[in-house]
Amino acid sequence: MAGSKTSGATPKTLLDKIIHAIRSQPITNPNGISRTAIVKYLQSEFDVDVSKSAPLKAAFKKGVEQGKLVQTGQSFLVAGDPIPDLPKEATVKLKDLKEGSGPAAEAGDTVVMKYEGKLDDGSVFDSSNSFEFTLGAGEVIKGWDQGIVGMKVGGKRSLFIPSKLGYGKRGALPEIPPNADLHFTVKLKEIK
Repeated sequence: MAGSKTSGATPKTLLDKIIHAIRSQPITNPNGISRTAIVKYLQSEFDVDVSKSAPLKAAFKKGVEQGKLVQTGQSFLVAGDPIPDLPKEATVKLKDLKEGSGPAAEAGDTVVMKYEGKLDDGSVFDSSNSFEFTLGAGEVIKGWDQGIVGMKVGGKRSLFIPSKLGYGKRGALPEIPPNADLHFTVKLKEIK
């Protein structure tokens, strides 16, 4: 299977194989492909004996010294290759529906919320008239820790929370399926 993922000649040198391994994997980190992922690829695609680390270290070092590889920490890119646009960091989209009064809620505050949570299809998966938690302490989903900051008592806000800042790939079955975006209407009742 060596070289089956690319047209052209099979890479001959270990450095050529490293470059091929980097270019054959999706880049999901701006620093490039991790050394571990490259080594696993070399082992599976080229049957490189990865138990002998000295030749691997020498090839990585040579690639960096010759300007063929760019190293950041333990990750590598091929010099001159374009870096793909990576997905932007997930953020909560919020809209103030009613301005509250008094001091704004901040990390460390204990807040009491009234809320209703819905899925994209509009079905309600949860609600409460009095839910208390410490803001910014990781007691709730990340989207809440981000989306409640700055609210004032009596304020009402809608939050769109992408799944990455909600329950992610696992979901919270049976109410919340995997990869579900969440829609909340929240009201800050009290800051303790």
